[in-house]
Amino acid sequence: MKHALPAADPAGSAAGDDLLHRKSAALTRVLENLPALIVAYSGGVDSAYLAWASTQVLGTHALCITADSSSYPERHREMASRIASEFGLNHEVIRTDEMSRPEYRANPANRCYFCKHELYTHLSAIGRERGIPVIADGSNADDRGDYRPGRQAAREFGVRSPLDEVGLTKDEIRQLSRQAGLPTWDEPASACLSSRIPYFSEVTDEKLRMIERAEDVLRGLGFRVCRVRHHETIARLEIGREEMHRALEPDIAEAIDRELRAIGYQHVTLDLRGYRLGSLNDALRLRPV
Repeated sequence: MKHALPAADPAGSAAGDDLLHRKSAALTRVLENLPALIVAYSGGVDSAYLAWASTQVLGTHALCITADSSSYPERHREMASRIASEFGLNHEVIRTDEMSRPEYRANPANRCYFCKHELYTHLSAIGRERGIPVIADGSNADDRGDYRPGRQAAREFGVRSPLDEVGLTKDEIRQLSRQAGLPTWDEPASACLSSRIPYFSEVTDEKLRMIERAEDVLRGLGFRVCRVRHHETIARLEIGREEMHRALEPDIAEAIDRELRAIGYQHVTLDLRGYRLGSLNDALRLRPV
């Protein structure tokens, strides 16, 4: 039996709430018109909300699938599983192997295309086997202007983006997630570990593990918004501007340097511009054609 999503919280501005209510109702209509779907569910803000909303409307006819791979951080895997358990998602974990693709390991500017192609190849096969006609991802309206080569793979496989279709932005998804009680509502933006390696530098399992361990160190020291950009022997830390001052405190700086050197980095640097979404794309604009 299909159910409508709960109405948006009436708190806040009337105009804003009315718009959010209309978008939420539109999402319900989109989902109600689907007999069943597979949600590409990473456990991030967007895919978690889509998984929850799809489950609210379609019940067990919404199959939420998490792809486990070398580039998928363990903490995201744990979060995805915990949310699935707490909110009754019909959840499965599959193994994908984008690292077996030389095009992916070469790390071109469209690396994400090969990752998503691998993912949708698996999800499409599951859909055919189980008679599930639709695959959906968590892309939202804010993603339209960003450089996202993975969207090409989504188009090739006919993947739908219900959140984008109804015009939901990241901030609106956070607001709806908070109302739904999802712990992801205020999670920082997340991306695969390979996104920390500069384009055209080979992606290897060793590098991915170094990055994951280094970011675990930063989170263990209390940093919430952080990235470790991997430049071979150099770790370039991007930290949220409001947290950067802590990284310069003598005890914290010493701990970061000591722990990251133990992981294998010879030099640890702090990017004074702080965390920037997609900062490695800067190199693409400087790269000669």
